[in-house]
Amino acid sequence: MAQSKDAQKGYFVRYLSLAPVLAVLAVSIAFSTWAIFNFIFPDLLFHPLP
Repeated sequence: MAQSKDAQKGYFVRYLSLAPVLAVLAVSIAFSTWAIFNFIFPDLLFHPLP
């Protein structure tokens, strides 16, 4: 029983160390996608057509 609780603590600590990494990765991918999309299809408010 004690080994099970120790394993759960280990998984929880591993999750806590992985969550910020996944969050930064998700935000980076989202911002990169947004930036590339706006480079290909610029916003007409800031880049009006002639």
